[in-house]
Amino acid sequence: MLGSGTIGLLAAQFARAAGLNVHLGGVRESSLELARRLGITNTRPLAELHESPDSRFDAVIDATSAAYSPALAVRLAKPAGRVVFIGLSSVPSTIDSRDIALKDITAVGILSASPGLAGAISAFASGAVVPDEIVAEVIRLEDVPSRLEGVRGVSAGPGPKVHVDPRPIEARP
Repeated sequence: MLGSGTIGLLAAQFARAAGLNVHLGGVRESSLELARRLGITNTRPLAELHESPDSRFDAVIDATSAAYSPALAVRLAKPAGRVVFIGLSSVPSTIDSRDIALKDITAVGILSASPGLAGAISAFASGAVVPDEIVAEVIRLEDVPSRLEGVRGVSAGPGPKVHVDPRPIEARP
């Protein structure tokens, strides 16, 4: 798993709930620590994965926005492995198609969550995946500008996600 942001942490939880041995590479130590608290014990900085010629996996999910990450995902996949692209870079990413063809890799892009919605609802309902710690805080609509400037609330948790509840405080459950 490449990426320890919101989507990467959720994807790692789903993979773990499916019984897979999950390895997660991320940029921020705080996100890697959160991943460990969520039960993802095999975590390391993305740079270590990038530099390691020994890391090879049956499947790799790229949940980053780094332009170099798709090529890294292909490099990390074992022959006949699978690569799933979830994250998108703001600039074009370059992948050598020979790396995909010569290793017989199946590469899949996922932009829509709809095909996995029933499974996701089931995993949430059963408690196999619990996203609570990924949400740093729930804020009021008037707090949005400060969060967009990078200011975290005094009671914000370590998670990367902020939810906005537009209802007045007295209308909240």
